Amino acid sequence: MDLQKEIAIRLERIEEIIESFLPEETGYQSKVTEAMNYSVRGGGKRIRPMLMQETFKLFGGTTVAIEYFMAAIEMLHTYSLVHDDLPCMDNDEYRRGRKTTHAVFGEAIATLAGDALLNYAAETALGAFDSDCDKYLVGKAVRIMFSKSGIYGMIGGQTADIVSEGMNPADVTDKLIDYIHTNKTAALIEASMMVGGVLAGADNIQINTLEKIARNVGIAFQIQDDILDVTGSFEELGKPIGSDEKNNKVTYVSLHGLEKAKADVEALSKEATMLLHTLQGDNPFLEELLLSMINRRK
Repeated sequence: MDLQKEIAIRLERIEEIIESFLPEETGYQSKVTEAMNYSVRGGGKRIRPMLMQETFKLFGGTTVAIEYFMAAIEMLHTYSLVHDDLPCMDNDEYRRGRKTTHAVFGEAIATLAGDALLNYAAETALGAFDSDCDKYLVGKAVRIMFSKSGIYGMIGGQTADIVSEGMNPADVTDKLIDYIHTNKTAALIEASMMVGGVLAGADNIQINTLEKIARNVGIAFQIQDDILDVTGSFEELGKPIGSDEKNNKVTYVSLHGLEKAKADVEALSKEATMLLHTLQGDNPFLEELLLSMINRRK
């Protein structure tokens, strides 16, 4: 399989889907919608909607409801990046090789754009109630998506991450780092795969397995991100390297060392693959996509 070719084929359609849900840049609110669209159109691999779509396919899903959620998950992910880049957070001026939203529109509009994307993600996902999908499944998918992105998911992980920056490094424990990775990064990956399964009619046991797979992948993804912050380059990542050290952040790499971090990425990858093989259906592309996320160089 030519993975990059297969990704490109899917990415073209995903971009069309996301674009179809973006707001018009008109009216007195046009500045914020312009900033929203600038943020979402910033590129990236669209991993979350792609995972959602491929998991949906794994379980034989056919309803167009998936498209509402694919757009919504990318809006949620993007809003988190817009806020993460703000001066009060990581204060990054570049992402994916171009100026961040606050660097272009100012801090106030960037903050509003993040808020608006969060709200618009909800509006978009709820639009699936007008589709041909079972209404119970739509409601279940909405609950999963916004639980995983909320205080017991992504926001909770982001909060713990911020709090940890002010701690004595000696007080930052494995348990805390695991909580941050599980929630700040893995939660939206869990939401992506779980929603794909739910909308396709997967049962609760299968949904729980998807959650475990996604958690392993998400944690490995974040550890790899920590590794790349040490070993990568601006050309590869599209953003400055060494930001963790600059912000005095304790990471998995600084806590355990580079070699153990790499070994743990490998172990998590193997377990995720093993769990994937226990599920019904067959989607070789999904497996290759998950492995490429874990072993990425950018």
